[in-house]
Formats: sequence, structure tokens, C-alpha cells
Amino acid sequence: MNKTNIYLVPGLAAGPEIFENLNLSEEKYQLHYLKWKKPLAKQETISNYAMRMCEDIKENNPVLLGVSFGGIMVQEMSKFVDAKQVIIISSIKKSDELPKKFKLAKLTKAYKLFPTKVVSNFEGFAPMFIGKSLKKRADIYKKYLSVRSDLYLNWSISNVLKWQQEEPIKNVTHIHGTKDHIFPNKNIKDYIEIDGGTHIMILTKAKKISQIIDRTLTC
Repeated sequence: MNKTNIYLVPGLAAGPEIFENLNLSEEKYQLHYLKWKKPLAKQETISNYAMRMCEDIKENNPVLLGVSFGGIMVQEMSKFVDAKQVIIISSIKKSDELPKKFKLAKLTKAYKLFPTKVVSNFEGFAPMFIGKSLKKRADIYKKYLSVRSDLYLNWSISNVLKWQQEEPIKNVTHIHGTKDHIFPNKNIKDYIEIDGGTHIMILTKAKKISQIIDRTLTC
């Protein structure tokens, strides 16, 4: 039995660890975890970056799967490789699915004020997170946000806000949670709903997401 090759791209600043709770058959699927590259410059286009990400794809007709900004990235990558299927999770399929606050940040360039130092030096800021719920969230960030260079963070945030795609690409499957506060589902159309899923549901709803991925690829 030939395995289906799935290339996985994590969310902004995240490493492959975010996929650790997925449960996909090793007999049916071969998983390949892609890591974020350092942008060539602040001005590198997302298209050029996606083309460089595709250099790590060695198999023909792969499935591309991305979370959040990784979902945007795999859609850009699909313009350079012949993908069997594109699956995006907790992401957007086109520019107008961005929430209004993101569009405002783009217009005012307020995103340039984002404190990237908090992410790039997370251990130094972690003691500021007090209380059980905040500390738990801080521990999650500390474990999964492993890509912390200022150049990468500023480039990524800018490209989320500036992404231009008027219509969804073909053969895209969108999995989205009803409690996603980064990309609220009220702005999203044509998606498979995960009840109660938040923006980090790749960690908390992995079993359900795995079932949907398997069902999508075996239809």
C-alpha cells in the first residue's frame, strides 16, 4: 500500500511540536514536518518564501497541511507544487476572512508596534504571567513557540495582514473552531466546524481533527 505523503506547516512562530497530538495511521500516511526558514529580508515576498519552502518537498502529489499562518503558507506553496489536497486548520482561505481588527492594523500599520521581544525572549517575560490559567497558557507558549527571531516574527505578522487572495484555491479543505478568537468563525465560510475549538485546537481537539483529515483523504 502506497502511503500518502503529508507535509505539515505549523503556525506562526511554532515548531513541529504542535502536531504531536495528531493520530494518523502510520500504514496510510507518511508525515513530513516542515520548519520555518529565516526570511531573506524584511521585503521578501510571501510567494518567494513559499517557493523556498517547497524546496523541502521531495515527493510528487503531496498533501499540504498548515495551521494558522501555516495554512496561508501551504496555500501559497500549492501554487508551486501539484498538491493532491490542501488542508488548512484555524486559518483563512482568502483576504476578506481576516477580522476587522487585523484589517485596521494593516491600514494603520499598528502591527509594527507588536512587542516581538515578548516572543523572542519568552523565558525572560514568563514570570510576568501570574495566576493558574495565565501560567498554563505561558507554559504552552514556552513549549510550542520555538521560532523567535525578530526578523521572522516581524516578517510573518506583516505577511498575515498583507496577504492577498480574493478567492479560495481549488481542492482546499478548511477545518475551523467555533471559539477561534484570532480568526473568528463569523468571518469564515465553507468550513468543517469543530464545536468549541479555539485557535490552538490542533493541541486540544487533535483526535477530532485527525478523524476529519483521515475522512477527507479517503473520500
